[in-house]
Amino acid sequence: MREHGQESQFDGLVEPYRIKVVERIELLPRKEREEVLERAFHSVTYIDSADVFIDLATDSGTTAMSDQQWASMMIADEAYVRSRSFTRFEKAIQDVVGYPHVVPTHQGRAAENIVCEVLVKPDDVVLSNTHFDTARAHVEHKRGLALDLVGDALWDFDKEAPFKGNFDLAKLEAALDRFGRNVPFISITITNNMACSSPVSMENIRETKRLADKHGVPILFDASRFAENAYFIKQREAGYADKSIADIVHEMFSYGEGCWMSAKKDANVNIGGFIAVKNEDLSRRFQERLVLYEGFPTYGGLARRDLEAVAVGIREGIEESHLRQRTHQVAYLGAKFEELGIRCSKPFGGSGVFIDVKDLYPHLSADLFPDVAMGCDVYREGGVRAAAFPFSIKTVDEKGELLSRQFHFARFALPRRVYTQSHLDYVVRTMAKVKASAAQNRGYRCTYRPEVLGHFFSKFEPIAG
Repeated sequence: MREHGQESQFDGLVEPYRIKVVERIELLPRKEREEVLERAFHSVTYIDSADVFIDLATDSGTTAMSDQQWASMMIADEAYVRSRSFTRFEKAIQDVVGYPHVVPTHQGRAAENIVCEVLVKPDDVVLSNTHFDTARAHVEHKRGLALDLVGDALWDFDKEAPFKGNFDLAKLEAALDRFGRNVPFISITITNNMACSSPVSMENIRETKRLADKHGVPILFDASRFAENAYFIKQREAGYADKSIADIVHEMFSYGEGCWMSAKKDANVNIGGFIAVKNEDLSRRFQERLVLYEGFPTYGGLARRDLEAVAVGIREGIEESHLRQRTHQVAYLGAKFEELGIRCSKPFGGSGVFIDVKDLYPHLSADLFPDVAMGCDVYREGGVRAAAFPFSIKTVDEKGELLSRQFHFARFALPRRVYTQSHLDYVVRTMAKVKASAAQNRGYRCTYRPEVLGHFFSKFEPIAG
């Protein structure tokens, strides 16, 4: 029996909010869902939102904003130059991340574009624990090489490594020794979303900083899920249990020269982003590109009401009660999947649950796209949309030799403050049906794949029986 005051495993599931507004969703009949898949080229990215019952494709921009955020939007100052809204936005970013110079952008990939245009030249090599997919695409668009130096524990779904998002420090050192003169910066992605949304430890960040300083290379953070990372450090790393999330965040960012962020994640908004740096001259260079692509440096392609929402949302994003409930939701869904015998990456991370589709579809080889099979099956069985696709990374071995690896996963991403436990239980029941019928799926062939970000736009057709 639990002692009084002791939390059970999932007490943190209790939402630290009340629901004030609801949105109607509808489950289409199975026959109509099958027709939707045909029209959508058997790709979840072509399915209309109106045809989806539970949408777990992404946690980016899908947040339910708070009453305080909506209220703040009503007092927005829409002045073009240095509005009061920008001042509040700037102050909130400075207070939370600790960097003095703030450049707003309309979302994260706009920030990535500006950072890469200023800092990346042809044949440069950008090193990361794992690049987010659009960050990798921006480096490659500038004719650079994006290397992902995450540890091999990522491929072991069963291994309970608390910080699977960490740099493999031996690989990082080998890459710096080989490419050091061509490395414009090291990117630390927190949490490491493409590595099953696993966190990066403070010790690993410090050691990355030590190696970066040794080679004279600056560190920038991809900070889209920085608050989740700080929460996991508090929960999993020795010496941080009694520290506040705000203090952990400040220490993390102290090891870098700046960051960029898609505010659509841990700042709890539907649109927005920013770049924040220590160096004023560098911020000026970013601002010059901003004016070309986004807008004046004090609104960055956003309505000022969106700046207001970010200013409130980034402070809400580091509230421990919010982070506890969010991460417990992810862990709850993952634990229920595992009860079904579905193999998940453990321990569970921040943005969602990542499952091993090769284990779910062992009869389908990589060229038959088990990832696509799962995405289609989970929609067909229950109107649920999840992100399911393979991705390839370029990395190095411990001698610095280049090699490629492919990772097959499906992500069930949980939008912040959107779905309840009953929604998650419905997803679990749907996955039980998927698992029961998985052996009947014959796989898919790709009929179209573009060169850039192919997983967004590829089209497929089922293998005939």
